[in-house]
Amino acid sequence: MTDIPFHKARKRFGQNFLHDHGVIQRIIRSIHPREGQSLVEIGPGQGAITEYLLENAGELDVVELDKDLIPILNLRFGMNPGFRIHQGDALKFDFKTLQKDNQPLRLVGNLPYNISTPLIFHLLDFQGLIHDMHFMLQKEVVERLAAQSGDKHYGRLGIMTQYYCRVDYLFIVNPECFSPVPKVDSAIVRLTPHKELPYPCKNVKMLERVVREAFQQRRKTMRNTLKSLISSEEMEELGIEPTLRPERVTLEQFVSIADYLNDKG
Repeated sequence: MTDIPFHKARKRFGQNFLHDHGVIQRIIRSIHPREGQSLVEIGPGQGAITEYLLENAGELDVVELDKDLIPILNLRFGMNPGFRIHQGDALKFDFKTLQKDNQPLRLVGNLPYNISTPLIFHLLDFQGLIHDMHFMLQKEVVERLAAQSGDKHYGRLGIMTQYYCRVDYLFIVNPECFSPVPKVDSAIVRLTPHKELPYPCKNVKMLERVVREAFQQRRKTMRNTLKSLISSEEMEELGIEPTLRPERVTLEQFVSIADYLNDKG
C-alpha cells in the first residue's frame, strides 16, 4: 500500500481533520449515500469521509481549496474513475456545474468554522438544485440554524435557512475526534430544502433586508430596529406587537412584514 504523505492542518484554512472512526461511521449512516446519487463533498481534507462516500455511491465530486491536499486525494482515490476533484473556493464555486441530468445534489462537508455562515448563505442560492446537505459545523452554528423564535440563538442565519430548508440537529461531535483538537464542540446538521416553501415570500430580497435590519441591534424592540421601514401602527395591523424583540418574532411574521413592504412599494 502506498504511504499517504503527511499534511499539517493549516490554521488559515480552518482545518481540523476528523479521525474518529465511530463518528465517521455515524455520519455515513446519517447521510445514507447510495449508487446513482450526485454526491458532492466540500472540503474533503485527507479523505476520512470521502472513502466511504465513494465506496457507497460509486461517484463523487469534491471541492477542495488547499492545493497541497490535491495530490494526497489523488493518491488515495484518483484511480477510481468516479472520483472528480475541483480545486477552488467553495464560497465562490458554481455548484450548478456539478449537476448532471437534472439529478439533485447531495452536499456533505466538514466546514471550517471561519467560513461556515457565509458558505451556507452561498449554498442557499442553489437550494433549487439540492436534495439535502449534511454538514459538520461548530455546535453554536448548528444551534443558530435550528433555533426557533424565543431561543437565545435565534437570528438571521436560522430564519433565512429555515425559510428554504427543514433543519435537523443530528448529534454532537467532541473536540477529541479531530486533529488538531479544536477549542469548541462540533455538531452534525441536516438541511433539507422544502419542496414547497411553508411561508412563501413575494420578495425574498425584502425579507433578507427586514431580517438583517431587525437583528442588527437584537436587544432593541421591533419598533426601534425597523422604524425606517415600518411604523408601530402598521406592525399592529399585521398582528405583530411592536414592543417585541426580534428573537420573539416568527419566520411567518417576518414574511408578513416583507410582503406588506413589498406591496407598499
